[in-house]
Amino acid sequence: MNKSMTPASLYAGLIGSVLVVAGVIGFFYSASFGSPGSVDAVFGVLDVNAWHNIVHILTGAVGVFAFASGPRAARMYALIFGAIYIVVALWGFIIGGGESILGFIPINDEDNVLHTVLGLLGVGAGIASPEVEAGQARPAPG
Repeated sequence: MNKSMTPASLYAGLIGSVLVVAGVIGFFYSASFGSPGSVDAVFGVLDVNAWHNIVHILTGAVGVFAFASGPRAARMYALIFGAIYIVVALWGFIIGGGESILGFIPINDEDNVLHTVLGLLGVGAGIASPEVEAGQARPAPG
């Protein structure tokens, strides 16, 4: 691992890429907009609709952008999106599987567990990564 590859960089690049791909794959299962509209389970496990797919694509794209922007942006992404995923997971556990967040993003128990894992990994990666001051030069690769 080169010196600029931090745990947060790995999280932003890997999780960001996976979320983009998951969002695209999700459209093959359900491209329905609505409240929540037609819902289908990706690989028979994770409930999605078009709104859920768009959220995955957008949050994943932000992660890929943060990865490309360097360790500081990746750390911010890991901490912020990790915290957001924890809140979404708690929200999902409170309202229960088979319901929808904000009335249009379907979730189930498997989504809640996945959001918990993504959240904890993000916060952990952010905490495990060194702070990089704005304007500070990136560490040299190698």
